[in-house]
Amino acid sequence: MLFVRHVLPGEHVRVRVSEEGPKGRYLRAELVEVLDSSPDRVEPPCPYAGTCGGCDFQHATVGAQRGLKAAVVREQLTRLGKVDWSGVDWSGDVAPVPDIDPEQPGLRWRTRVRFAVDDEGRAGLLRHRSHDVVAIDECVIAHPLVDVPEITSTRWPGVDEVSVTTSPEDDERAVQVGQARGRESLRRRAAGRWWQVSSGGFWQVHPMAADALVDAVMELAAPQPDEHLVDLYAGVGLFAGVWGSRTGGRVDVVEGHRTAATDAEVNLSDLPLAQVHAVAVEHYLAKAAKLSPDVVVLDPPRMGAKRPVVEAVAAWRPRAVVYVACDPAALGRDVAYFAEAGYRLSALRAFDLFPMTHHIECVALLVLS
Repeated sequence: MLFVRHVLPGEHVRVRVSEEGPKGRYLRAELVEVLDSSPDRVEPPCPYAGTCGGCDFQHATVGAQRGLKAAVVREQLTRLGKVDWSGVDWSGDVAPVPDIDPEQPGLRWRTRVRFAVDDEGRAGLLRHRSHDVVAIDECVIAHPLVDVPEITSTRWPGVDEVSVTTSPEDDERAVQVGQARGRESLRRRAAGRWWQVSSGGFWQVHPMAADALVDAVMELAAPQPDEHLVDLYAGVGLFAGVWGSRTGGRVDVVEGHRTAATDAEVNLSDLPLAQVHAVAVEHYLAKAAKLSPDVVVLDPPRMGAKRPVVEAVAAWRPRAVVYVACDPAALGRDVAYFAEAGYRLSALRAFDLFPMTHHIECVALLVLS
C-alpha cells in the first residue's frame, strides 16, 4: 500500500518514496510532479502548505475536501465497524459549518494554536512528520485574534512552546508560554449559555463547532423530560449542561482531567440534579455497574473509548448511546464492539470542523438491535 500526500483521486503524478513501514507493509511517498491534475485541484492559499504539517488538504476545493472526508468515514465504518448502511440515517455528506469570513471559505477558524519553539527561540509550526520547526509569518487557518505575526516575530529563549487560545465571543485571548498550564480561563458562548474554559481544558477550536455538535447530539438523543444522562469524557460539561437545562433530569458528568472537571462544576452549578465526577471514565464505570441511565453520551479522545468502556456502557442497557468521535477509524472499531454487545449504528452526522485538514468530527447514534 502506498500513501501519498497532496494527491487527488484520478490524478497522474510522479512521486518519491520517502519511508517504508514495518515489514514493508506500506510505503509513504512525497509528491514530485502533477502530470495530469484533477479539476478539484486549486492553488493552496498558504505559502507554507506542503511544508508545515498542519494543513494537508489546501490543494483541493473545499467541496472536494468534504467529499474525501465523507468517503473516509464510509470506508472506515464499513471496513472496521461492519456497518450495514441500509439501516443508517445518514445523507452520506459532510456538513459544513458557517465560515468566519464568507470571502475566505475554510480559513480563519482556528481559535487555538500551539507554536513550537526552536533552539534559537523562534516560534513556528512543525514540519510534517518531523520535530523541525518551520518559521512562518502567517497562518491562514488561524483566527485573527491569534495574531500569528506577533508570536512569530517575538523571540522566546528557553521556551519549548507557546500556546494561544482565543475567545471570539469575548474578543479575548490567553497566551501560555512553555508546557506549564495555569488556571487562567476564557469564557465561551454556545447553545445559549456561557462556559468557563480554563487553560488546559478542552473546547472545540472552530467557533461554530460547539453549537453544531450540541444540535446533533440533542437531535439524535431526542431527550425526554426527567431522563437520566451519563456524560462520559465530558470536558467542561457542554452536552450535560444543555441536556440538564432542557430536561430537568439527573445528569452524571464524568471527566478525569481535574481542571476541566472544576470548570464543569462551575458551568453546571445552576443544575441541581447535575453531579460532576472528577475521575477517569474507567474508574467511574467500575463503581457504577448498577446504574441504569436512559442515555449515555461519550466524547472520548482520538484513540476512542475501546472495548472495556463500550462493554460497560452497553451493560447499562441505555435506550440510546450518542458517540462523538474525532477519528473515523476509532469510531469504526468501537461501533463493532457495540454491535457485539447488542447495539447497532442507527444514525450518523459528520461535520467539517477542521477545513483544510483531513480531520473530521462525527456524531453517531447507537440503539439496541
